[in-house]
Amino acid sequence: MVNACILIKVVPVRLNRVIEELKKVRGVAKVYPTYGRFDVVCFVEGSTNEDIAEISAVINRLEGVRSTETLIEA
Repeated sequence: MVNACILIKVVPVRLNRVIEELKKVRGVAKVYPTYGRFDVVCFVEGSTNEDIAEISAVINRLEGVRSTETLIEA
């Protein structure tokens, strides 16, 4: 099992919608709004690093997501 934390910047007026969409993405374990440089932190789980990359790609395609930074657990 590979765990990762994805930090997400969101267009402000889309924050609540993005959070609701994130909860529907396969592999997403937890989603929290945050304050600071990033607007949302999302904890994800996959079988391989490639699974994490695919989850990140899905998140980046969500309307309202400006950018992400993925931190894979060592």
